[in-house]
Amino acid sequence: MTAVHIPDDLSYTTDHEWIDVAPGSSPSGGGVRVGLSAVATEALGEIVFVDLPAVGTDLTAGEVCGEIESTKSVSELVSPASGTVVSINEALGDDPALVGEDPYGEGWLFTIEIAALGEVLDASGYRAANEG
Repeated sequence: MTAVHIPDDLSYTTDHEWIDVAPGSSPSGGGVRVGLSAVATEALGEIVFVDLPAVGTDLTAGEVCGEIESTKSVSELVSPASGTVVSINEALGDDPALVGEDPYGEGWLFTIEIAALGEVLDASGYRAANEG
């Protein structure tokens, strides 16, 4: 696998989601952003459809909360935290490819008001888990 960008300021799950739990990371309106890592988007290829949890949905860390469909496969989206969805990235409805084109920027998936963080890795731990 070629080296992919894994930002140091995010936390990651073994299911390849990222969550921005850094202090001050909460965008206006509450919650922290969740997305799909570049490791996952590279493996998936062209993303053609994203099924996200609805605003107001209560999520449980480690449980399936949506799907990402690519030209290669359909993958489950697993919540990195327990809490309530406070917003979703509406732009993905018109342009799901944003997830792969800019996974840590315009391709974020949803924001969640965290009640409890699930099992996450720091960037170095995630890199180590995905080497070779």
